[in-house]
Amino acid sequence: MNYLVTGLYIVAFALFIYGLMGLTGPKTAVRGNLIAALGMAIAVGATLIKIRHTDQWVLIIVALVVGVALGVPPARWTKMTAMPQLVAFFNGVGGGTVALIALSEFIETSGFSAFQHGESPTVHIVVASLFAAIIGSVSFWGSIIAFGKLQEIISGSPIGFGRAQQPINLLLLAAAIAAAVVIGVHAHPGTGGVSLWWMIGLLAAAGVLGLMVVLPIGGADMPVVISLLNAMTGLSAAAAGLALNNTAMIVAGMIVGASGSILTNLMAKAMNRSIPAIVAGGFGGGGVAPSGGDGGDKTVKATSAADAAIQMAYANQVIVVPGYGLAVAQAQHAVKDMASLLEEKGVAVKYAIHPVAGRMPGHMNVLLAEAEVDYDAMKDMDDINDEFARTDVAIVIGANDVTNPAARNEASSPIYGMPILNVDKAKSVIVLKRSMNSGFAGIDNPLFYAAGTTMLFGDAKKSVTEVTEELKAL
Repeated sequence: MNYLVTGLYIVAFALFIYGLMGLTGPKTAVRGNLIAALGMAIAVGATLIKIRHTDQWVLIIVALVVGVALGVPPARWTKMTAMPQLVAFFNGVGGGTVALIALSEFIETSGFSAFQHGESPTVHIVVASLFAAIIGSVSFWGSIIAFGKLQEIISGSPIGFGRAQQPINLLLLAAAIAAAVVIGVHAHPGTGGVSLWWMIGLLAAAGVLGLMVVLPIGGADMPVVISLLNAMTGLSAAAAGLALNNTAMIVAGMIVGASGSILTNLMAKAMNRSIPAIVAGGFGGGGVAPSGGDGGDKTVKATSAADAAIQMAYANQVIVVPGYGLAVAQAQHAVKDMASLLEEKGVAVKYAIHPVAGRMPGHMNVLLAEAEVDYDAMKDMDDINDEFARTDVAIVIGANDVTNPAARNEASSPIYGMPILNVDKAKSVIVLKRSMNSGFAGIDNPLFYAAGTTMLFGDAKKSVTEVTEELKAL
């Protein structure tokens, strides 16, 4: 029977990897997700077979039923615009689960000192359990704060303690590690372990650290933060699997941890920032802009829905540049309707997607896919940037800093060096915004004052709908 369990685990691991490969492209993403889910189902089945002679399988069945009952409804009912919140919440649940597993192991073994048959706990079991406890707790509470910021329960602006922020974080990390060392030193048979309060203190210090790390991070840095927290949850799950001698948890956790780490690094590079700089906070705040320009002419040219419709109707190519404002206004369906009408008039329409636009990795892709935008029309920054110079109209919908030419032209700008979409190279630009407030970097955008740029103020969905109505009249 052990051979059967091992074989099922191997099949599950293969499906995990094959499913992950499917997630690399939008056309295969749904299939990849289903394949990975099948792999997890097989892994759970293998675990049930492995413990069939104990009464633990009953608890696992109950946990599965409760998990399905609590997990399926929000996954089905959550709108695509709220998907970042759902991802943050589910990620937090994973981290919290790992922390509870570590706590359970601590209690069951009397502080890692009373293993079965009087065995001495191996170093890797104790270290893995404590690592899982710290990282899982950080991930859980960090994800809760990320959820609160995305849901606007908590301000999306940075909330911190100024210069004291990093010393406080280091003190909390030191406290968690110190508690782990004390627990580890007493993890021997006959010592009786240490008091439960040491483990509670470890989890508390790590939890507060999770809060303190995410609170100073602005809402627009959330794509990187969510990816980082996801990687941490994966690594903590792998550590818990090592402590429990559960191969499925080790492999699944390492896959999530590795992929999350790679994605985090790629997204940080897309912002021309280091991961430590993002975790340190202080960028991503929003608010009213200080000037990012050279103090020149700050006059903007407002336009109307009718004029915008005329510009686009007689263009050869239009590039749509979506940002967080599109998600807030839930304008993706209105944009799709406008694009379809333009295409009927013979206008080529493409979508320029910046890697960190929105509030989670792939946020804009998800929203546009929900509106049934053709995947082939969605272009990554590297693929679309050269086309702006040949484009008649670029229409920017709720994107700000990812279109700011100061990142390319002004060495004194906070975002200097960050790769941007070359919107300013288009023949004409239409920017849809509610107001002249700045983006997450808190700086002005010279694009708004450029000679070829006009501003269409108002709610993005309402403005796009009005443009569509004007297009119908042409």
